[in-house]
This record gives sequence, structure tokens and C-alpha cells, in this order.
Amino acid sequence: MAEISEKIKEIEGNYLEENKEGLSNDDILKLQKKYLKTEMKNLYDLLKLVTDSKIKKDYGRQINELKKFIEDGINEIKENVETSKKEKDSYDYTILKRNIKFGKIHPLIKLGREIEKVFTNMGFAIVQGPEIELDRNNFEKLNMPAHHPARDMQDTFYIHDPGILLRSHTSSVQIRTMEKIKPPFKIVSPGTVYRVDDIDPQHTPMFYQIEGLVVGEKISFSDLKGLLTQFIKTVFGDSTQLRFRPSYYPYTEPSAAIDMSCIMCGSKGCRTCNYSGWITMLGAGMVHPNVLEGVGYDSEKYSGLAFGLGLNRLALIYYGLSEIRKLYENDISLWEQL
Repeated sequence: MAEISEKIKEIEGNYLEENKEGLSNDDILKLQKKYLKTEMKNLYDLLKLVTDSKIKKDYGRQINELKKFIEDGINEIKENVETSKKEKDSYDYTILKRNIKFGKIHPLIKLGREIEKVFTNMGFAIVQGPEIELDRNNFEKLNMPAHHPARDMQDTFYIHDPGILLRSHTSSVQIRTMEKIKPPFKIVSPGTVYRVDDIDPQHTPMFYQIEGLVVGEKISFSDLKGLLTQFIKTVFGDSTQLRFRPSYYPYTEPSAAIDMSCIMCGSKGCRTCNYSGWITMLGAGMVHPNVLEGVGYDSEKYSGLAFGLGLNRLALIYYGLSEIRKLYENDISLWEQL
């Protein structure tokens, strides 16, 4: 029965080849089943055929030694796998979980996206531009040459060179757009703008603005009124009333300030509307012919309407906040309410 000795050596050799690092739990189970059950059974079946008791005892000892060798090896593999798993997964599952507060979209960004959606549903395209701007786009091309008195209406952040500044409105994006495309078109330009202002409940030196521009043939002031009426009623409800008052902007003529009925008090008068029942919400007007001519448009053929609103002020009313500074305090409890 020399074949038993050969079989023992063969099984031991095969086991040593298959017993290697990187085995998964499934691999270990397969190894265990193959060598401790199947192969051992085959050896014991062969052992039953041996009639000489002395030889049988010697073969039995060799088989048991092989079995113990394989068992010890597999147990060592299991321990190595478990140790490796613990090193990779150092998380203590007995620790009580912490309440994790998930972030939210900032109210200004959220409202800005809603406003943009209103305008895109009305056929407007969204256009963007740089916050560091040229004087020509921020002032000169908007009918405000170097010494125009209208420049005193807003203090500007200049960057070293007097010809470069932080944009004071997103109208500069409209100039850039008009120099690239031809009418007809409808665009809105949202973005951050900068003006020298002290921080108080109603003002910050940086705020968010959305401006719109429509240029085409036979665009009229009635188009402007209809457009802004639809916009305000979409955002604040059909019961909201609008009032157009004469105003002045160097890049529009005629110009208007648009008031909406105060939704905080139902136009009865409160602190938000200074007890007038009305809140100034937008500035608007018909694009000045000089602006159209300055970008190469024929002002006899084309006309346009323009409007702009400060999103910060709109957010105060929309969310019912008392002051702009609350938008920048990172008060999570407030964001959860909004």
C-alpha cells in the first residue's frame, strides 16, 4: 500500500500550492472542504484496505499528522484574514451614532434658481459674465462716459488700473452679449455685483442681481409692463399689484421704478414697506438709442426693454426676513425653516 504514502505526499503538496495569501472567505471554505473532508475521506477509505495492523497504525499516524497540519494552516489563514479586516475597518460599531446635519442650498441661490426658471419658461436665455469688468462695459457702453454725473449714483470698487473694476451691475454682461449676437433675443444675466456700501439691515457691499434684456423690432413699453406684471404675479401670486413710477437711468429712456403691493401687510402699511403699502422691487425702461448704436444696432429698426432687481431685497420679502445680514450668518436653524 505504498500508494497511501504517495497520496499523502500528493495531498500535502497540492495543499501547500493552494494555501496562499489573499484568499477570500469563500476560498478558505472551499480549501477546508476539499482537504479536510474530501481528501481525508479518500485517505481513510484507502486505510480500511490495509490488513497489516502495524502498517495500518503507521499510515493512520501519517494521515492524522497531515490532517492536523492542514487544520492548523487553515486556522492561521482565517486569523490573518480577520486581522486584516479589523485593520481596514477600524470603526467601533459599539459607539452611539451622531446626528448628522446635512447641508442645504443657500436661500439666495435657491431663490435665484427659481427666478431664473420663471424667465426661462418665458423664453429667456441665461447669460453669464466676469465679475472683474472693464470700465467701458460697466459704464461707457451704458451711456455713462468718463465724466457723466450718473456715475456719482454708485460708488465703485476699482482694481489698481482705473479702467478695471468690480462690476456694479450685471448690465455689463448685456453689453458683452449684444456685441456678440444680433437681435431678436431675450436674455437674463444673474450674478454677484459690488458697490461701496456700509453694512446695515438693508445694504451690503456685495449683493446678487438679476437683469433682463429684450431686443427686437417693435418692442414697446407695453411689452415691458406685461412682462414684469407676469413675472411678479408668478413669483408672489396673482393678487399682487404693480405700480410704475417715472424714474431715471442713463441707459434707458423712458425709465420706471416698479413697486409691488406689500405682501407682508396686504398693503395696509408696515415696517417692511415704510407704512406706504408699496415696496420698490425693480428698475426698468426702454433701452436708450445710444446704447443700441454703441453696440452696432440700428436704433431706427430695433428697440429694447431692460429691467433689473436685487435678489437680496427680494429674498427679504420672499422669506419674510427682517434684514439682509441674516442671509450671511450661516444660521442652520434658520436655513431649516426656509
